[in-house]
Amino acid sequence: MLRRQLIQAMSIGFATDLMIQPFAHAQSSYPNKPIKVIVPLAAGSAVDNAARIVLQKMAQSMGVGIAIENQAGASGVIGADRVAKSASDGYTLGGFNDSIMTMLPNLQNKLPWDIQKDFEPISLVATVEWGLVVPMDSPIKNAADFIAQAKLNPGKLNYGSGGNGSPQHIAMALFASQAGIKLTHVPYKGATQAAVGLAGKEVDVGFQGIATVNALVKSGKLKLIGVSTAKRLAQFPDVPTIHDSGLGGFEFNSWFAMMAPSNTPKPMVQKLHREILKALSDEGVKEQLILQGLTPKGSSPEELASSLDKQLLKYEKLIKQAEITAD
Repeated sequence: MLRRQLIQAMSIGFATDLMIQPFAHAQSSYPNKPIKVIVPLAAGSAVDNAARIVLQKMAQSMGVGIAIENQAGASGVIGADRVAKSASDGYTLGGFNDSIMTMLPNLQNKLPWDIQKDFEPISLVATVEWGLVVPMDSPIKNAADFIAQAKLNPGKLNYGSGGNGSPQHIAMALFASQAGIKLTHVPYKGATQAAVGLAGKEVDVGFQGIATVNALVKSGKLKLIGVSTAKRLAQFPDVPTIHDSGLGGFEFNSWFAMMAPSNTPKPMVQKLHREILKALSDEGVKEQLILQGLTPKGSSPEELASSLDKQLLKYEKLIKQAEITAD
């Protein structure tokens, strides 16, 4: 019962599958029928929340419905595969985080798709700011306290993640490597489930996107003890950065981008790109994203492709150095 209530609270009032209805009539040219966006992550996750905010504005502008389908599990592999194998007609898109795009390819040798060959970049949408969270009544007060307790009890503290190779897994593995501590990894079937498990005291600690745990923190079910940004977040001014409170130099965030199947016609990609930037320029959209712990950031398809290539190389190096595996 508690788990169901927590997931419902985190889903900001949306069902797992949602048809966002337009305010204008369907246009005669592209798009002239509903668009499906597959989000390979759970409802209530940071990417899901961002997608719903931005796509609602896009639906209003483009004059068609946008159906969001969440397909969590396998760290996003299955959902991404559906996008990769969809028709290149502009009517099936993917809302991916950087875990799917740049971490998984460095953790799994036999993915059913190639992120650089099977997808067409459309635009970066937002970066997701992250934090270190614990159950509300946890004795852990900050990053330094967490490190100290982990060193006193090597391997006894456990952390939840959205699955092997997920951003939560990578973030904590990098933290542990830099701090010189040993922890036990408990993978869940998605970031939302990991946050709910943490609130239910199934695990001791976790790294999470602020957008994923925002409602649980504000409702007093989770305690945010540190943010992994360079500066404190405006919405949590009393929460110190991890850099200042226990692990100097540590920073981590993730990002959310829109992709299409490869060979999607360029005019369609350009149309979608313009609509994303238009949505991100809306003050209401900006405000909603920021309140959720996200930073609006559009890009051109070419800029997204370049960022993708650079981050693939970055995580290849980091994952090898930290000896992170997909278990």
